[in-house]
Amino acid sequence: MHESSIEKAQLQTLLKSFPRRMETLPKGRLIVVGDVGIDEYVLGDVRRISPEAPVPVLEVQSEDQRLGLTANVAQNVASLGGEALMVGVVGQDSAADTFRGMLKSADVSPEHLIVDPSRPTTRKLRVMSGHHHIVRVDFEHKKYLSAEVEKRLIDKVKSLLPKADGVIIEDYAKGALSESSLQAIIAASHAAGKKVFVDPNRTTPATFYSGADLMTPNRDEAVALSGLDYNELRENPNFILEVGTALRERMKVDNVVITRGKEGMTLINAKEAVHMPTFARQVFDVTGAGDTVIAALALAVVGGFTLPEACVFGNVAAGVVVGKIGCVPCTRREFLDYIKILTEN
Repeated sequence: MHESSIEKAQLQTLLKSFPRRMETLPKGRLIVVGDVGIDEYVLGDVRRISPEAPVPVLEVQSEDQRLGLTANVAQNVASLGGEALMVGVVGQDSAADTFRGMLKSADVSPEHLIVDPSRPTTRKLRVMSGHHHIVRVDFEHKKYLSAEVEKRLIDKVKSLLPKADGVIIEDYAKGALSESSLQAIIAASHAAGKKVFVDPNRTTPATFYSGADLMTPNRDEAVALSGLDYNELRENPNFILEVGTALRERMKVDNVVITRGKEGMTLINAKEAVHMPTFARQVFDVTGAGDTVIAALALAVVGGFTLPEACVFGNVAAGVVVGKIGCVPCTRREFLDYIKILTEN
């Protein structure tokens, strides 16, 4: 395996090419499948303790709702100029209506959602004072879909494959994706000649994702899914290569892209390991950064970028969103503005 890092001069040339290449980038159409939901925020100040119990009293100043979980991947695809075919499961409730409206506002069609009356639409309510979380309240049924609903989800993905350029699987381990559904989606995608991009969950068995074309775990997820012992590896100078190689072999995945926070990311496949730097100048919140990476990376790949180029593309987009608070997408305009900043310094 050849190991390399992208040199600074090479990186600058690549970054400067992105605005021109984005102008001619085809409007990639990606199926985005996984757990969906709404991120809700109640923001305010705490100035006193409740006389009823030893808990803080939040004086509410604002409330906010954002697309969460896999829906954040879909809105990143749309905001970067692609088209997201969003496939997920919602309940038969008012939250589902709100969710559909939010998708439309993000230029993502809600027409491919599956309704399951037996479970609520997932909501995650965060109560915050400043940047500090006071409590999080989850409205969800964290269990696998019934056989009937799972079949509807798989059939929906299959029906969309002829019009798609690729498939993104985003696993938040809330129950929308089982081993049988994942393997069915991967097999059907390959039969249709479409690449499958997976953002895995560390609590999901590695075999669930077997056969995917590309996977984007963060460092902790990669270690957990590789089956290796972190304590035995942490002093190893080839830590990332060992983990990535073990992950590829265990999961039968062609390409592994390990995101490494401030250390950037590393692409590992049978031929090479390429290290790329981070582009985050200021980090406020890493929430949703992985969603942005896989959305941008997949769009770049189906648009004709090489894998190393697509990784840099995804890393730049992530550098935009970590400078903001909460699950927010990287827009095409923000991406181009950030490229300008990066190439002027």
